[in-house]
Amino acid sequence: MLLSMLRPVWRYRGFVLGNVKREFQLKYRNSLLGAAWTILNPLAMIVVYTVIFSQVMRAKLPGIDSTFGYSIYLCAGILTWGLFTEIVTRSQNMFLDNANLLKKLTFPRLCLPVTVVATALLNFGIVFGLFSGFLVISGNFPGMAFIALVPLLALLVLFAVGLGLVLGVLNVFFRDVGYFFGVFVTFWFWLTPIVYPPSILPQWVQPWMQLNPLAPFMAAVQGVLVRGEWPAWMSLIPLMLLSLLLCVGGLRLFRRRAGEMVDEL
Repeated sequence: MLLSMLRPVWRYRGFVLGNVKREFQLKYRNSLLGAAWTILNPLAMIVVYTVIFSQVMRAKLPGIDSTFGYSIYLCAGILTWGLFTEIVTRSQNMFLDNANLLKKLTFPRLCLPVTVVATALLNFGIVFGLFSGFLVISGNFPGMAFIALVPLLALLVLFAVGLGLVLGVLNVFFRDVGYFFGVFVTFWFWLTPIVYPPSILPQWVQPWMQLNPLAPFMAAVQGVLVRGEWPAWMSLIPLMLLSLLLCVGGLRLFRRRAGEMVDEL
């Protein structure tokens, strides 16, 4: 089923690449520095986090002696969380935002989530490339464990795509879904150990963290980048199963409702 749905998307790869290029150009249209903001914004964020937390606040992670330990921990969590939320929040509105396109042109509807993922990965690649450069320059590159980020990020994208597809279809018929997720994602951020290590939480809270599918993912990414540790792959199995379930459920929902969606837009 998946291959039969992706084959038309591959035939329209030029359409997808054109959309990614157009979105990138529109993002910085009419700005004086143009695409330079692509580098300046993430560079400013990395500088602020490293200077403020390592030099001004002198924040330390338990068991980590590195001056930049907490800064790397924070950047690792915020950058990957940013990739996740960009895919999900844009996916939940992709059919509404492209209503005119859907009504006037005939093209595989799955080109829209593919465009969302490609654009998000392009933005993430630029930011994460700068962050990786900082790790090398500051002498905190994690070594071979860095390779583990490839399957970890693939798992995150799979989860985001599945959740975004489900929310995107539901949001066409029930507009409250988009508003609800906007509120929910704020709580989700603070319930995920991104700015704090889970070890500082009270004992009675820590078992509840296991219900958060992104908690073991964040622990794996931060473990790779802060300590150079390979992930505990078994802890990621629930997230992988949930991701597959969401992708299959999202594709089935999309196939059933694709015909009605244009009428609702």
